[in-house]
Amino acid sequence: MTSSTPSESPARTADIIPFPVRPKPVAALPDDRLNRALESLNAALAEQRTAVANWRAVLGELKTTTTGLDESLQRYRSDLLSLGTSVSALHVKARSLEEWADGLAAAE
Repeated sequence: MTSSTPSESPARTADIIPFPVRPKPVAALPDDRLNRALESLNAALAEQRTAVANWRAVLGELKTTTTGLDESLQRYRSDLLSLGTSVSALHVKARSLEEWADGLAAAE
């Protein structure tokens, strides 16, 4: 059995849209290019100055914060040293009381 069907062309499913044609830019004069480059450079330098000023301000805040933290740690260290001295004195007193109690128990 032979089947012969005429070749069918595929149905058109999309329209092809060409890219828009852009006009070619007019060649700029060398002075214009230099002026635009200098303006861009000046704008970049102004942004950098602002960024550096902000960075310095943040560093100042960081210094203030770390100085306060250092002072707090020094107080904490001093308090711990005082507490350690008190605990050592209480330990000596407790050992003394323990020896006294042991002596009383042995005497009975």
